[in-house]
Amino acid sequence: MECDNTKGKCESSDGRAEYKRDLGLIEAISIVIGKIIGSGIFRTPGPIMALVASTSLFGLVWALGGLVTIFGAVCYAELVAMIPESGGPYVYLRAAYPPVWAFLRGWAMFFVSESAAIAAVALVFSEYLNAFCNIIYGESYSHPWVIIIALACIWLLTFINFFGVHISGIVQNILSSLKVIAIGLIIGISFAAKGSFANFGNPFWPENFSWDSIVSIGAAMRYSFFAFSGWEGASYVAEEVKNPRRNLPLSLFFGIGGVMLLYAGANAAYIYQLTVQQIMESKSVAVDAMQMAFGSAGGIMLSIAVMLNTFGNVSTQILCKARSWQVMARDGLFFDKLAVLHPKYKSPNNSLIAQALWASVLLIFAAFKKNSYEELIAFFAATGAIFNIMTFTSVFVLRKKFPDMERPYKAWLYPYSLIGIIILYLIFLFITLWTAFIPSMLGLLMTSSGFIFYFWKKGKIFRKEVR
Repeated sequence: MECDNTKGKCESSDGRAEYKRDLGLIEAISIVIGKIIGSGIFRTPGPIMALVASTSLFGLVWALGGLVTIFGAVCYAELVAMIPESGGPYVYLRAAYPPVWAFLRGWAMFFVSESAAIAAVALVFSEYLNAFCNIIYGESYSHPWVIIIALACIWLLTFINFFGVHISGIVQNILSSLKVIAIGLIIGISFAAKGSFANFGNPFWPENFSWDSIVSIGAAMRYSFFAFSGWEGASYVAEEVKNPRRNLPLSLFFGIGGVMLLYAGANAAYIYQLTVQQIMESKSVAVDAMQMAFGSAGGIMLSIAVMLNTFGNVSTQILCKARSWQVMARDGLFFDKLAVLHPKYKSPNNSLIAQALWASVLLIFAAFKKNSYEELIAFFAATGAIFNIMTFTSVFVLRKKFPDMERPYKAWLYPYSLIGIIILYLIFLFITLWTAFIPSMLGLLMTSSGFIFYFWKKGKIFRKEVR
């Protein structure tokens, strides 16, 4: 494949349709920020505090989540600079391991984790729109309408992405900027209003620190990881980023760094306005904190902020993840029709439609479960951890497999950074399987079903070649 960055597009030597390089560094950073900041910072503080029950362990969970994200980005930066192709982790697993493992990662992303994440965040968008209507008009709309609006959110943003990354890239810039402004206002208003610094130390440490406390920290990490998830977002559209060997690593570091500062400020604002007990009991901690700081006006502002964040996050996820299914199909390892790009806009429209359909199915099923948001996270946490470990390990595998391959960026503190991130994820995986066994097994079972499709597909190709 030959690329001309001055013309903003690529041409394949085999005549295959290729993506346009329309995304610059700012757009790539916007994608990273937009993909990370969604529902997590507004929904996960409550469940985390309910598990750890102290401000010190609450802060530790968030710090560990940020630390793991940084070391993960260090490893990812080497991969995305070395192989600047669209498709995210699938591409790196494909290069490092036998094809079946790369396929299973993509299969799990579609049927377990990524489509479910789209459904979860769209649901939060609809719930906060409902909260906004309740504050303004004094009444909420019915549960079926919550589902319908979430579905409409998914399909509207899918339609926008039909027209290529130029339009959706502009959408990312606008929405990511609004996210940063909105969270900044929340932090500023919370600390400008009357609060209590005593909340930071009441209690600062759990009454009895024991093995159960360690398990609680590990269990809480799945919410922290989910809040930070999506930081690898720009790698999904690598073939559409200008000068990817430079801009992709920079987008990871700048995007993650900015989000970590925003998260630290937001969590501090929550604690300043609410007691530990109030946070533990809250499923909408941000709304509660803003109402405490600024009354109903604060609740309205927060509802709008969350809607902006979740709407933008769904948009980013739809943009990025559809590229994985298209790349898999292009490699002959997924449904054939998903490999097709639109002749004019060079967008993976078939992949976008399939993604929206499955996300809609998951949303409808999740809507009938109690605490569906938390259940969705538990459903894919273990599966995601396993494939993240494999992706990080691919840095080591590819260094051995292709020692002479160009690496514009090399992982900082290698191999210690790689070893550290793998150990942390193994601990997290063990605790997740222990504390959320049934949903974890359901996710792994769904992932394992990919073996059936893979070997059927390979057998079909073999029979065709024999003929």
